Amino acid sequence: MAKQLSPAGIMALKEALCSVYWYKSELRGFLQLCLSKPGLLNNFNWENYKRQIASDVVDHLVANPEAHLGDLTKICYELCKLTDFSHLKPLDDGPQKVEKARNAVNQLKQLVQPHQEFQKEQDDIKQRQALAAKKLRENAAVRQKLETIKARYMALVGSENAQSRGFELERVMYELFELFDLDPKASFKNLGEQLDGAFSLEGTEYLFEAKWQKELINKADLAVFSDKVRTKLENTLGVFLSINGFSVDGVTAHQAGGASILLVDGGDLMAVFEERIDFTSLLLRKKRHAAQTGNIYFSYYQMVAAGAG
Repeated sequence: MAKQLSPAGIMALKEALCSVYWYKSELRGFLQLCLSKPGLLNNFNWENYKRQIASDVVDHLVANPEAHLGDLTKICYELCKLTDFSHLKPLDDGPQKVEKARNAVNQLKQLVQPHQEFQKEQDDIKQRQALAAKKLRENAAVRQKLETIKARYMALVGSENAQSRGFELERVMYELFELFDLDPKASFKNLGEQLDGAFSLEGTEYLFEAKWQKELINKADLAVFSDKVRTKLENTLGVFLSINGFSVDGVTAHQAGGASILLVDGGDLMAVFEERIDFTSLLLRKKRHAAQTGNIYFSYYQMVAAGAG
């Protein structure tokens, strides 16, 4: 679920509504233009005091975030855009009312602007993911190739030969990178370092390593890969795929102090194969989350739980 208004933001919103719109008819007209379902206003007692009405409406919207977060965002956005309060000047003590309204709007801006930026980012993410999913559905050749790659991957699940399974996984991932136009490079060695490959995305170079073992990838495994990444140019990140996941201590040790790697597990990969998210969107979401929180292991299922998948 998207981020909600803070208690201070809620109070500032109520105050701004009361200060900007002196008459109940003006308040109701403004809310009708902002709400996705204006008929909602009929549920409130408009014979009551203006401040109580504003409080009741806001409280109702806040209490139902799944249904009304967009309405709250719209109301805050429109109030924060206001710069002309001349409609208050003809009233008794007009200049004082103008100043009070201006101060109330400025206070609201300070409290809700971070929320609005967060909401816009979430909307942008969902829009990009929806477009990517639509593009995938409309491209039969891409979907057919993805299904072929998935079949090769699923055939590996029952394999007992760990070495051949590892090599085949590299080839599966190379084809997946190629399918999503990531300009992949095959496995290579550089000054004695073995890497499973590399690819490019939005101007960033990514080194790639994949492991398919029973044990969780630990701190030592991640340290080796992190060192490989850090010796490259500043614009280089790493993607480590561990089909069976990562140890808690390993993740904790490598997500502090300027981490340069992102972690992908088998659940993430299946989400891509099952067309719940495309590989590009998966990586960009992981990268953005790591930049904002420092968490390098943000799985697809955590994205869904957070309302971002």
